[in-house]
Amino acid sequence: MMRVRKVTGRAAHGAALAAFVLTSFPPLAATAQAPAAPVPAPPAQAAEPQGLSESVAAVVNDQIISTYDLTQRMRLLIVTSGVQPNEQTLPQFQREALVSLVDERLQLHELRRVEKEQKIDIIATREEVDEELADMAKSNNMTREQFLSALQTQGVGADTLREQVRASVSWQRWIRGRYGSRLRIGEDQIKAVQQRAATAASKAQYEISEILLDPNRVGGADAAVQGANQLVAQMQQGAPFPSVARQFSASATAANGGDAGWVSTADVPAEVATALEQMRPGQLSRPIPARDGVYIIYLRDKRAGAGVTMVSMKQAAIPLSPQASDEQVQAARTKLEALRPSITGCADLEAAAAKAPGVVAGDLGEAEIKDLAGPFKEAAETLQPGQVSQPIRTNAGLHLVAICAKRATAGEEMSHDEIENRLYGQQLSMISRRYMRDLRNSATIETR
Repeated sequence: MMRVRKVTGRAAHGAALAAFVLTSFPPLAATAQAPAAPVPAPPAQAAEPQGLSESVAAVVNDQIISTYDLTQRMRLLIVTSGVQPNEQTLPQFQREALVSLVDERLQLHELRRVEKEQKIDIIATREEVDEELADMAKSNNMTREQFLSALQTQGVGADTLREQVRASVSWQRWIRGRYGSRLRIGEDQIKAVQQRAATAASKAQYEISEILLDPNRVGGADAAVQGANQLVAQMQQGAPFPSVARQFSASATAANGGDAGWVSTADVPAEVATALEQMRPGQLSRPIPARDGVYIIYLRDKRAGAGVTMVSMKQAAIPLSPQASDEQVQAARTKLEALRPSITGCADLEAAAAKAPGVVAGDLGEAEIKDLAGPFKEAAETLQPGQVSQPIRTNAGLHLVAICAKRATAGEEMSHDEIENRLYGQQLSMISRRYMRDLRNSATIETR
């Protein structure tokens, strides 16, 4: 079992650390608007601690994590995630920074043990870390030197990022090296995914990005929900989803900024599926507790399933209240029936309607025929593109509906290799999370 001892004699120091980060870190409004994992040009050099001596924040298997290490990691999280530091988010930053540092110490301790036992090299060299940093800098349109300098002006030392990258690259190399060659994605697994996809082919598909907070990592289910709520609030204020996902998500998609691609409701936990069915493209979900953690979902796009008929329509309408008299309805009907012959299709509907006083034209967009209300559904089913309906009475008024286009959708299937790669990544991620759980359980960790 993990032996965790919390030393409370320095509790006041933790509060002082949080207060220092909040008051000394420069504003990050530019960061919140950046596209991916940006390092924005800061307004000023971040101040160094004043009157705050370095001490021990935690001890992991006799290895010390100093308060300087913790402060630096908090700064790095703030800069790269775009989440604004405030009274509500600072505890989450401090918790996430400490958990990350503890995990990295455990990973490197394990890798050194393996290197010694098996006489192999696993831990990334400085040159390999530099290559990774160069790739990160390139994605920000910078050289490595410019990238590290930009971090330095935000108060983040280069060694802080180097250590994070070193642990990440080394751990991924070990997991892939030890388990990757042993993993076999069977044809039965791939066929099962294909069968689920075929069953769900007629249903809607969703293009999503995801963040998964692992309760085992962040201190329990309540802490995961609380942390997810804070992240949602920050993203609503402008923090970029991909940057937040890279720093906080425990999902295999974190490295891609949370991009999970196109999924159906059969591909996600039931709780997530229920939320997706109620969301609109461009919408960010509230925290969604599920069996394996707490999800935050961003719905980027939605498309109809295979075998669905889509219709595009426009209308020319006269607004009428539900209580309109028979005489008012008949007058509106007469006006629309007189207008109807002059409409040859969607192309000239607006122009024709503009010549008739009291008639309002509008684009109804594209929709699934099965989702349309009664008379509109009947018109969409029976009319062909270019044809115009008879006047249709609704609670909003009287409408002429023109059919612009109709099309049958076809499902877009994932290839055999795409399915295999997705399953491979999911299994490696699960193995890594279990491995880390076991390391935590067998470690001696003291937090102060």
